[in-house]
Amino acid sequence: MENKFQTEDLKKFIYSASRATYASGDESMKVKQSDGSTTIEFIEGDWRFHDNYFGGEPYGGREVVFFQGKVVWMMVYYGRVLIENNNAEVYGILMEALRNTIVDTPYRGPEMFEKDNWRYENKLDGTVEYLSGAENILRNGKCVYEAKYIGGLVDC
Repeated sequence: MENKFQTEDLKKFIYSASRATYASGDESMKVKQSDGSTTIEFIEGDWRFHDNYFGGEPYGGREVVFFQGKVVWMMVYYGRVLIENNNAEVYGILMEALRNTIVDTPYRGPEMFEKDNWRYENKLDGTVEYLSGAENILRNGKCVYEAKYIGGLVDC
């Protein structure tokens, strides 16, 4: 059976998976691996999302989407807090921003998200087929966090 999917369905799945995994804040989903990394998985029908990352501050990782058992999309990312800060607050804002992503561009958070004296910005270039971007979190106008990501379709 040949694996066929529509890119719109892929985007919808990435949207659902992104909001249901790390961004949800549900610590029970995180599985510590023997190599020191952490894995979070999400399954919905023929789709499976696998997020594996190292570190906490700074951190780096990859998200992989499988359709009917075959890898079809992936994204790698790396981020860090830039100045001495309450990292729990910074990552709390990040999770909230990631929960506010939109289905048309579900790769990290929305273009902008603001709460109190915090501002999340996401500069995305590309589409689900091939994309790259950078996200920043500012507190009182000063950048306190940055991350970069790149990804797209994978032909395996």
